[in-house]
Amino acid sequence: MAFGDYPAEYDRAKHGPYDPARYYGKPDTSFCDVKLGELGAWIRRRNFHPQAMVSACSRTFWRWQHKYVFPERAGIAPFFQMAVGLSVLFYVLNYPRIKTHKNYKYH
Repeated sequence: MAFGDYPAEYDRAKHGPYDPARYYGKPDTSFCDVKLGELGAWIRRRNFHPQAMVSACSRTFWRWQHKYVFPERAGIAPFFQMAVGLSVLFYVLNYPRIKTHKNYKYH
């Protein structure tokens, strides 16, 4: 699969129009249904290739957009979610510089 191509599992005759928010591979047990003893085998079945990770992030982004951004009456939820997400991101990025700023109590 090259950059910009459809996934190898996608078949237009079987799946219809392409949806970027859908996983076309073989369905697996969802994380909520995995028992503790089966957790190791479930993790080993995951694909940790960088291209698979990028595809998973892309599907997550498209699902978020379909739920919060694209509806006709979307509201302001996506703006608040982006603001909180960016605040957390910039705090994590700046943490090495601000971790030494301690509040000392002088007597």
